[in-house]
Amino acid sequence: MTYQEILENAAECIGAYCRACPVCNGRACRNQIPGPGAKGMGDTAIRNFEKWQEIRINMDTICENGEPDLSLELFGQKFRYPFFAGPVGAVNLHYGEKYDDLSYNDLMLRSCVENGIAAFTGDGTNPEVVRQAAGALAEVNGLGIPTIKPWNPETIREKMKLCKDAGCFALAMDVDAAGLPFLKNMTPPAGSKSVEELKEIVRMAGVPFIVKGIMTVKGALKAKEAGAAAIVVSNHGGRVLDQCPATAEVLAEIADALRGSSVKVLVDGGIRSGTDIFKALAMGADGVLICRPFVTALYGGGAEGIGVYIRKLAGELRDTMAMCGAGSLKEITGEMIRA
Repeated sequence: MTYQEILENAAECIGAYCRACPVCNGRACRNQIPGPGAKGMGDTAIRNFEKWQEIRINMDTICENGEPDLSLELFGQKFRYPFFAGPVGAVNLHYGEKYDDLSYNDLMLRSCVENGIAAFTGDGTNPEVVRQAAGALAEVNGLGIPTIKPWNPETIREKMKLCKDAGCFALAMDVDAAGLPFLKNMTPPAGSKSVEELKEIVRMAGVPFIVKGIMTVKGALKAKEAGAAAIVVSNHGGRVLDQCPATAEVLAEIADALRGSSVKVLVDGGIRSGTDIFKALAMGADGVLICRPFVTALYGGGAEGIGVYIRKLAGELRDTMAMCGAGSLKEITGEMIRA
């Protein structure tokens, strides 16, 4: 199966909102939700993609010839590549009826593990979304990262218990989901969290905790103060606030602010190729998340489609590293890109 065949197959079954575009750049779905679109004018999702394309690669092949090492260690786990499948919840709402959350997460988690990486799983208003994700997580011995939304404390506790019972090696919270309409006006309250509230959530997690949705140095330092083991520089794909900067515009300053600490830096938003992954690593990220193209790969090719897409990204990253003289992820430096 080729990547083009995956896109053609996905277009037939991915629902009414996603167009399975050859390049997922946010333009065709722009400002529609449900589906893979973004809030308001859809500007942020488009900007996420375009800002990565403005960064150029500094080629240098006067270097030792060899096979680059793409492996990444995170929280005691070793992965073949430095990228992860991002979280998706309520797949029926956004991507049609072919999969539900259980079948989607089961296939995504298993396919990612088989190909040497891990997947984040999503959350939603229906309690079954996390319950089914936890069931799929148990089937891969916890090699996935459940992502819980910033609910009220009791709901967080219940959902975290399901995930920890499934053996997850880390937990995440997309704190920027506070901007989603279904979290507003809940009783008891859900939404944004103070540093003190995050400290309690980190304590409750009991495993390395990842705060997703960081877009400023100030936010990164607050996540560090709360005890986060990692952050994800992310604007939720433009789905929670229009007119945000792109993640590529803020990554370097956030990574600089956390350099020397134990906090790992991940990033998502518009990353669509192995070359984009290289750029993110050169700017200080430890790894990246990619979401929407993984959805397309799964709908268009199932487990085989996920494998094809992972190998495509890995091949592009490997080629870029070789052409810049980087033999390992640690050898990728800011000097290898031109912003």
